[in-house]
Amino acid sequence: MALELSYVLITPYSLMKSRTGGIISRLLSRTGLELAGVQILAPTVEFSQRYAASICEQLDEKDPFAAKLFSDYIMENLVPLEDGTNVRVMMLLFRGEDACRKLSETVGSLLPNAKHYQSSDIIGETIRDTYADLVFNRDGSLNYFEPAVFTPSDKEASLQKLEIIADFAENSPNIVENTSSGKSGELERTLVLIKPENWREPSTKPGSIIDMFSRTALRIVGCKLHQMSVQTALDFYAPVKDNLRKNLAPAVAEKAKKMLEENFGINMGEESNDILKESVGKPYADEEFNKIIAFMSGYRPDEINENEYSLPGKVKCMALVYEGKDAVRKIREMLGPTDPMKAPGGTIRREFGHDVMVNAAQASDSAESFLRESNILEIGKNPVSAMIREYLQTVKK
Repeated sequence: MALELSYVLITPYSLMKSRTGGIISRLLSRTGLELAGVQILAPTVEFSQRYAASICEQLDEKDPFAAKLFSDYIMENLVPLEDGTNVRVMMLLFRGEDACRKLSETVGSLLPNAKHYQSSDIIGETIRDTYADLVFNRDGSLNYFEPAVFTPSDKEASLQKLEIIADFAENSPNIVENTSSGKSGELERTLVLIKPENWREPSTKPGSIIDMFSRTALRIVGCKLHQMSVQTALDFYAPVKDNLRKNLAPAVAEKAKKMLEENFGINMGEESNDILKESVGKPYADEEFNKIIAFMSGYRPDEINENEYSLPGKVKCMALVYEGKDAVRKIREMLGPTDPMKAPGGTIRREFGHDVMVNAAQASDSAESFLRESNILEIGKNPVSAMIREYLQTVKK
């Protein structure tokens, strides 16, 4: 069976209620599909109209009640607020065999004969069982509806809506603006990377990490999946190399001196410290740095040619931009110290980390670091639209 692309849109209400992590966990673990792309979008009236019309075209004859329900919801909840504030949706792009069916079944549908369902009909198996609401008054009129997510029911619907999404995403900034009523001077941004060990196989870990970050009450205003090239990793972690040489090399040199004195019974002078620092300490620090680059890119810089440094890496991470008051401090407190063994209970690294490198996630340590790191990762760019275009062209051939 050929690989398919399909998508899930997480609604503004689900994002606002911090249900994002739980939804992502369910999608990754239940479908077994590859998460191929992710982007935060701020829908316009034009996009919402086009998307709602597409749903009506698909459902009008088969289920006019659902068609009106969904289209009314879109035009009420996805468009900007009356004061011009944008609302956010998160678009998750999945790749794999039979992707449309797997996503549709995991998301779930509106209950058949929804006006007459019993509470026992809901068992929490699907995403909509857990996160959606469809409430009627006793006279049968609609009281409240929240679908939690949108996903197409089949491949034909997916192709039509992917084109709509690609058109909109292509001209949308990857970090959305004007999504909060807070004063701009109070808002701070920080960058989070969910590290490669969380993406080696389908699991709940990425979603669980996002769920823990949601406890900071910050909002996600930008995200993308990224495969770090060796050059990107070298630039991103350049301060780490300097710190390793500064802090690790002298300690290793001192340890080497002590071992030589104990094993060979010689008294090494003070001048040996500088010699051992250059001959043993710095190479050891550089080796540890190369391990970091290999972990984040999939390649050791000393094992490939320099003309391969700019190629996409073999592993991926997810970059997220969080916004809100005191964002840097809040995220780093939830993350915990670099060493998971020293991290307090209830922090991400304590829950999901293994050692100082395989420690689940990392985050900017200052507003200045956020700007530097975002620039290196080109966080303003997202390949999702191009990825969809390439897929649509392949399918149409």
